[in-house]
Amino acid sequence: MKLHASDTQKYQTVTGYDAAGVEINAQRYDYSLIVMPEVAPRAWDAPTFESITEAHFQQIGADNPDVVILGTGERQRFIHPRLTAALTMRRIGVECMDSQAACRTYNILMGEGRKVTLALIIPPQGEPTA
Repeated sequence: MKLHASDTQKYQTVTGYDAAGVEINAQRYDYSLIVMPEVAPRAWDAPTFESITEAHFQQIGADNPDVVILGTGERQRFIHPRLTAALTMRRIGVECMDSQAACRTYNILMGEGRKVTLALIIPPQGEPTA
């Protein structure tokens, strides 16, 4: 899916998404990553939903976002609250949604000037997204 361009191009904007990857400012990524408005996307060692641990969210928490949008793949899945407890205690919201919705939501919140982090799970090619 291609997304429309906007006046947010000075920021890290999701410009396209499909089941095999995502485009950030028209650059393709085919692995799980963390995206924030003013920081270059970085690889996230979370190739599957089942592989996520508390440490993954501690890594995200180090960036002090206001909200984390977790893209869980082709379908929405919910993370166990114990994995995000450290963020919740710091009043950092965590929202789980399918990856297409997560990309759209990230763009909206980023466009509003929110301090948002997009954490996208993109499984290696050939592996199911469950």
